[in-house]
Amino acid sequence: MANVKGSLPPGTRLDNYTIRRTLAGGGFSIVYLATDAASGHTVALKEYMPTKLASRAADGSVLPLSDETAARFRSGRTLFFQEASALAKLKHANIVNVTGFFRANDTVYMVMDYEEGKNLQHYITKRGGHLSEQFLLIVFPPLLEGLQQIHEAGYLHLDIKPGNIHLRPGGRPLLLDFGAVHERLVSRQGRAGQVISPGFSPVEQYRPDGYVGPWSDIYAIGATMRTCIEGRPPPEATRRYERDDVRPAATQFRRDYSDQLLEAVDWAMEVDPLLRPQSVRDFLRALPQPAPEPQADPEPAAGPTFLARLTGRARG
Repeated sequence: MANVKGSLPPGTRLDNYTIRRTLAGGGFSIVYLATDAASGHTVALKEYMPTKLASRAADGSVLPLSDETAARFRSGRTLFFQEASALAKLKHANIVNVTGFFRANDTVYMVMDYEEGKNLQHYITKRGGHLSEQFLLIVFPPLLEGLQQIHEAGYLHLDIKPGNIHLRPGGRPLLLDFGAVHERLVSRQGRAGQVISPGFSPVEQYRPDGYVGPWSDIYAIGATMRTCIEGRPPPEATRRYERDDVRPAATQFRRDYSDQLLEAVDWAMEVDPLLRPQSVRDFLRALPQPAPEPQADPEPAAGPTFLARLTGRARG
């Protein structure tokens, strides 16, 4: 069980769900493993719990820390509810499936399908990067197809990073955590707070008036792919904007990966938004053709793991 400050204890009943354990927590939310009392199915519950704005009361409710944080807390709660509503309408094999949402404890909860697996950051840390080209071309094209549907529906993700990419058995990717979900062509002023993930957020996302778009999510995808290769996040985009001393992937990693893959990663990570791919479709066309989808699980009970077979050098 994850040790997350302020999380609800196992056995807590919320609406029609009973919490079994805490799965994860971040600055804005806590995720629980729970059981649906009606169906007996296992689900994931995501609770709006911004630790810098609110705290847990003795009765389980989530309350603002002060009068000063109350307005931001309420605004964030509204945005969280909008996130749940938006995600419930998006159905794609590579986007987390939201099945419902409800209010309780003076906050909001999102109900999601629970799927076995581990996030991409787990594998990057375990292998120190060096994930193979075959692996990248199995994971990222279907992930990008899901992202394209998000964009076509009029939304942006704005927090793509290895920790928000879940790998199910067979290496099938799932895009998680839409805490920064943002409707396109709407002013960002008045938002409860911008989600910034150093190394993955593009420069325009740091600015209150920054013009974000599909190109912003594509930067994060490129940074995530480079992290799979290098084993560590790139420098913050604001630092690169002032002085970009990051060596192009096409130069640094050309011994182990194809020129086409590395040039696509460099294109996605252009600091200037106008120089990046402007759509997912553009970026997909720049990638090499993906390898056939695997049939084996990432970590079967015995024998070499699927991931291990894909982390060898691409040209070895």
